[in-house]
Amino acid sequence: MTRSIRRAALVAACTLPLALTLSTGTAQAKTPYVKPFMGWSSWSVESSSHSDYGTRWLNEGNIKNAADALSSKLAPAGYKNLNIDAGWNFDYDWNFHTDANGIPNADKDRFPSGMPSLSDYVHGKGLKLGLYGAAGLEKEVYDKNAPILGTDCHAQDIAVQPLTPTNKWEGAWKIDYSNPCAQDYIDSIVARYASWNVDFIKIDGVTKDNIEDIKAWSTAIDHSGRKMWLSASAWPVDLEAGDGLRPHANGVRVDTDIECYCDTTSTWTSSVDDRWTDLPKWLPKLSAPTYFGDLDSMPINNNSGSGLQDGINDTERQSVMTFWSMASSPLYVGGDIYFLDDKAKAILTNPEVIAVDQAAVLPKQLRSGDTQVWTKRVGHDTYLAVYNMGSSATDIRVNFKDLGVHGPQRLRDVVARENLGSFKGSWTASSVPAHGSRLIKLS
Repeated sequence: MTRSIRRAALVAACTLPLALTLSTGTAQAKTPYVKPFMGWSSWSVESSSHSDYGTRWLNEGNIKNAADALSSKLAPAGYKNLNIDAGWNFDYDWNFHTDANGIPNADKDRFPSGMPSLSDYVHGKGLKLGLYGAAGLEKEVYDKNAPILGTDCHAQDIAVQPLTPTNKWEGAWKIDYSNPCAQDYIDSIVARYASWNVDFIKIDGVTKDNIEDIKAWSTAIDHSGRKMWLSASAWPVDLEAGDGLRPHANGVRVDTDIECYCDTTSTWTSSVDDRWTDLPKWLPKLSAPTYFGDLDSMPINNNSGSGLQDGINDTERQSVMTFWSMASSPLYVGGDIYFLDDKAKAILTNPEVIAVDQAAVLPKQLRSGDTQVWTKRVGHDTYLAVYNMGSSATDIRVNFKDLGVHGPQRLRDVVARENLGSFKGSWTASSVPAHGSRLIKLS
C-alpha cells in the first residue's frame, strides 16, 4: 500500500468532520505562530497533595468548571487555551489506555460524555483545547500490538529492536522512524485529535533522544490540516536538544516543574526562583517569534479563601508575571482557576504587562546575582526589568548606557501604569522588596 493510499485510508478511518488539507509535498513541519499562547493548564491542580486535589481531580465536571472560569475571568484578556495535562486517557488507578488502534482515548469514568463533547463545550466558551502526550511508543500500545490505521503495519513493527527505553522517565519504547508506518502512526493520533478540534499538543519527557519524535508530531500536525501549537516538554527538556527541536516545536520547556508537589501549588524556593538562573542558558537556543522558551505554568491564582493556595506571596506573584512576560514565555495559569482571587486577576490581566509578553521579543540579562537587570527592545521602546532575588529590600540602580539608550528618557511603571517622569543617565528602583521587581518602559 502506497503512502498516499495509506493516508487517505487514515483520514477516512478517523471520520473527520471537516475535509483535511493534506500535504502533497514536503511538510513545513511547524505550525506558524507569532505570539506565545495564553491560558490555563490542569497539572498544577493534579500535582498537589492538598485535599480534594491530585490526579483524581481530573474529570469532566472540573474541566467544565475550569472552562467556565477561564472564559468569564481571563479570556477577555487573551487567556484562551485550556490545556488538559496527563491523565485524560488514564483510569483513576493511573493505568494508561488507548483504543484498538493505539490512539489515546478519553477515560470513560473521567469523561463520560467523551472528548468530542467536551471539546464542543470548551470551544463553545470561546476557548481552545489542549491535550497531553509523551514521547515514544507507549508500552501498552506495543504490548497489544495495535494495528496502525490505514496501513498493514502493527505497533511492534515500528519499535526499535532490541526494545530501547526512551523519554525522560524511560516510560516508552523508542520508535524506528526509518519505517514509514511510524509517521503514519503519529499521523493517526493527530488526525483523531484534529477530528476533536484540538488546538494544542504537549509532548512530555523530551530528551535529545526524542528530537525525531517531535519532528514526527509536527509533521503529523501539517498532515492533519489543523493549526496546533506543539510544545516540547520535560523537567526540563535537555539543553542539548534545543537546537534540534527548533525547526519543529513552537515552544520548549526550559526549566523544571513549577509545582512543589505539596499542599500548595508551589513555593518560591521549590523551583520558582530557578527560572532567573536557568533562562539565560537557553536564550541562545531560542528564536522568537518562532521558538519560545516555556517557563511552565504561573502560580498566580489564589492566595485567599477556599481551594488550593499558590504558595507564593503577592510580591512574588507579580515578579513571576513580570519575568514570564519579559521572556515572552507562554502565559498559562496553574491552580484551581475556579477560585481565582481579585489580586491574581489584576496581575494577570494588566494589558501593559501582557503586551510585553505578546511582543514576542526575547530579553537580555545585563546583571545576574541578587539584583538582576534585564532588558528588551520592542519597536522604539526599551523595557527594563529589575529583580531583587535577595532576602531584604534594596535599591537597584541602572545606567541608561547599559541599556543602549542615550539622552533624557521618559519612564513609565508598566505594572502600576503610572508615568514616572523624565530621567537622564540613570534610574534607581528604590526599596525593591525581597523577591520583588519593577517593570519600566523607557521612551
